[in-house]
Amino acid sequence: MKIVKIWEDEFDDAFRRIVNRGMVMRAEVETSVRNIINQVREKGDAAVIKFTKKFDNYRLSQENIMVSREEIENAYATVDKKRLGDLKFAAERIRRFHEHQIEKSWNYEEDGVILGQIVKPLEIVGAYAPGGKASYPSSVLMNVIPAKVAGVKKIILCTPSLQGRLNPFILAAADISGVDEVFCIGGAQAIAAMAYGTETIPCVDKIVGPGNIYVAEAKRMVFGDVDIDMVAGPSEILIIADKNARADFIACDLLSQAEHDESAYPLLITDSLDLAEDVKRELEVQKKSLNRSEIIINCLQRNCIGFIVKNIEDGIELANRIAPEHLELMIKNPDTVLDKVKNAGAVFLGNYTPEAVGDYAAGPNHVLPTGGTARFFSPLGVYDFIKRSSLVSFSQKGLKGIAPVVKEIADIEGLTAHANAVDIRLK
Repeated sequence: MKIVKIWEDEFDDAFRRIVNRGMVMRAEVETSVRNIINQVREKGDAAVIKFTKKFDNYRLSQENIMVSREEIENAYATVDKKRLGDLKFAAERIRRFHEHQIEKSWNYEEDGVILGQIVKPLEIVGAYAPGGKASYPSSVLMNVIPAKVAGVKKIILCTPSLQGRLNPFILAAADISGVDEVFCIGGAQAIAAMAYGTETIPCVDKIVGPGNIYVAEAKRMVFGDVDIDMVAGPSEILIIADKNARADFIACDLLSQAEHDESAYPLLITDSLDLAEDVKRELEVQKKSLNRSEIIINCLQRNCIGFIVKNIEDGIELANRIAPEHLELMIKNPDTVLDKVKNAGAVFLGNYTPEAVGDYAAGPNHVLPTGGTARFFSPLGVYDFIKRSSLVSFSQKGLKGIAPVVKEIADIEGLTAHANAVDIRLK
């Protein structure tokens, strides 16, 4: 971990790099992804089959693109019952939290006018589950359960079958969360198939779920033809800690993000240089015992920074400019500064609330804005799987009351047909 003091010259460059971390160059993958999308749009299943053979080393046919019920049952049989129970426990907590987000239609009436909003769920949603460096059944739960709670009628899941092998935990999580159909395809070709449909895979209204840079770029390209959750960047955590925080706790939580991938951002802000030095030593000790040590070491060397500030108030200000995906407040009485936090995907209060509980079983969604987009994006939720239509109803009396205003604004804009549409009804 590099330690940078806010009052030193090197701070500006280091902090600017963190604030601008979301500006990722995409040129190197854009051409490849565009080609994949175009071929899937034109050739459907044939293109999906071709790219699956090329990238996943698995020969598909139209008959086995969809995962059978028998394969899902077999996955259940291979999953340890204790772990299956843990997934169900997490699913129930996630479901219970998201039920509080349900929106309802509403309307009100005044002077012969009824105005309101009609809330309806999306018809069909596509979720993506990666199968590369790591597979995340927790992400299946987080992406699918809110859609199910929202009332989405059909949910499909695409996940790669690497050399013919599907991850049993992904299939179990899909079934627990309520996925209707699973397709064993991955990569940009899966995103294109869900966006535009093939002979086998239905066209969806929205695509959600994490993936590598090719998946992220494909989602960005199809946005507008379908909706997407977000174009997510590398995982990130920012911990604000005072001198009373425990260095071993902080190091653990920084490492929990560093193990995601080499491009993750494990960041610390503290008013104690001694604490920062202790955390640095703890990182060196703890990383040696972890499975993904090579990824962790690369991440720490590239992106792990401890910023030293004069006081916690300055730290909160820096955090708002960074707008982190995960923000931990390991300070005395963290609730007293909560109202000063303006930009964060999720906020974790106190020494005994590690970000890891939010990843798996706390209940709130772990699909969060990254790269500083917490300034204007929110966590994935039920509200992402509904659409709203305005309701407008005027009686003749109600129209008469508002007609002069409508006609006057129409005249300002030179749109005489708009004015006539009101006049003809009042003659």
